[in-house]
Amino acid sequence: MENAFGDLEAQGKAAKAASRHLAYLSADIKNKVLNNIADDLLARKDEILKANKKDIAGAKASGMNETMMERLLLNESRLEGMARDVRAVAALPDPVGEVFDMRTLPNGLLLGRKRVPLGVIATIYESRPNVTVDISALCLKSGNAVILRGGKEALYSNKALAGVIRDAAARSGVPEGAVQFIDNTDRELVDHLLKMNDVIDLLIPRGGARLISFIKENAAMPVITGGIGVCHTYVDKRADVAKAVAIVFNAKVQRPTVCNALDTVLVHSDIASKFLPKMAKELGKAGVEMRCDTEAMSLIKKGSGLKLKAACESDWGQEFLALIAAVRVVESLDEALDHIAQYGSGHSEAIVTEDYDSAMRFLNEVDAACVYVNASTRFTDGGQFGLGAEVGISTQKMHARGPMGLKELTSYKWIIFGNGQIRP
Repeated sequence: MENAFGDLEAQGKAAKAASRHLAYLSADIKNKVLNNIADDLLARKDEILKANKKDIAGAKASGMNETMMERLLLNESRLEGMARDVRAVAALPDPVGEVFDMRTLPNGLLLGRKRVPLGVIATIYESRPNVTVDISALCLKSGNAVILRGGKEALYSNKALAGVIRDAAARSGVPEGAVQFIDNTDRELVDHLLKMNDVIDLLIPRGGARLISFIKENAAMPVITGGIGVCHTYVDKRADVAKAVAIVFNAKVQRPTVCNALDTVLVHSDIASKFLPKMAKELGKAGVEMRCDTEAMSLIKKGSGLKLKAACESDWGQEFLALIAAVRVVESLDEALDHIAQYGSGHSEAIVTEDYDSAMRFLNEVDAACVYVNASTRFTDGGQFGLGAEVGISTQKMHARGPMGLKELTSYKWIIFGNGQIRP
């Protein structure tokens, strides 16, 4: 194990050294490596998919649940999507070097701020191999070195993808050591990584609540956490019923295993009798299990052939990551706001209403990274927000909030121009 620690330390030092050169790399070189990565993801798809099949076989043998299996799976379509996302990042303006807030002080000093990379970003993540590509692309474009530590369930996939990225970087003029992949799955290495604040400037965990909590409590460097999404859609008394049904269906069914999928539907009592039967009919077609409070159950009608279950306290505030939705009838917007305040995770919340005042109250009073009016929470995503991709979705309030793209991976330094000024 001592050798493994030594290897990890060496990777950290190599990333730190590379970060100094990455910080001043031209946008042309950074865009070249991203486009090469995109090309190679498709050119080497057979190699990548072969590695993924090994992970899938191992996952099945271990009894992995369907939600995690869906996240682990790669196919040609997903590789094409990953390549598109990398090209989208390449097409974005380079934030590094941007000078802003320039002003002249009364003493003649010209002062402003210049955007700079953070340095070395480490990420510990579970299941989803696309994270390897998304985070690498964003880190390289924003001038940061990256240390990747995926879960053992995706080892072969991540190793293949990291190899593609490193090879593309090497032939594009990116400093050696800029992309580091930890292929040792021993848990003790994670503990050691969390103490390497001498070389790691920021750590971003992506995974379940247990992983995120462990890292938050044990990391010696700054950590940006998020990704746990308990997402509500509130159907107001002034909602357009057809619009509300479509939004709820999309938010729950389009991809139920991700953090921005709907978990709880809150419905105003004035519209519940019109809305709930129609919503239930559509969700029923997709096999959604609805965990209803007493009033919602009576309006949907138990015994209708739908998957209905009486809600219990633990269903409120639950991230289901499956075709399950909790349903509650509320008497007012205030009651909906109180419910979200109590059970929400600060991720994504939505209101469906044609009433401007209710919409504005919801926007102003809901404390979440992303707050929607008349739209599905499934849009909380770096690609959908025009960021190209994301390194994660922060539910914190410091530095970065919501989908984290290029600018969220930078800081700034003050720059000051003088002409001989001295402080009196």
